[in-house]
Amino acid sequence: MIEWFTTVQVIVAALAGVLCIVLGLAGRVPGDVSMGAVALVELLLVGQLVVAIVAPLAGNEPSGSLAEFYIYLMSALILPLAGAFWALIERNRWSTVILGGVCLAIAVMVYRMGQIWFVQGS
Repeated sequence: MIEWFTTVQVIVAALAGVLCIVLGLAGRVPGDVSMGAVALVELLLVGQLVVAIVAPLAGNEPSGSLAEFYIYLMSALILPLAGAFWALIERNRWSTVILGGVCLAIAVMVYRMGQIWFVQGS
């Protein structure tokens, strides 16, 4: 993992979460802005997947459990897809709020992934 990339991911996911919650509470249904924010979070997660595959091969081993890290990563990759699918099926203001909750959950998950990789001892 790359520490600055992890920090960027947490910040982007948190900002996307707050944005979606504010838009949802303002009565906006899922649209380009909210779905674009979730898509950006998903794109960064795909980048994290690539980094997580290459990093151990380059000698950047996690200090914690690699299996636990990948379980967090796979779960985080599924969340935006499931949230976006639901938001497109049930288009109302609460779907946008749920997208915000998904992004905030991903921010916490990426933060935890950073702890597993950099801080947690085996």
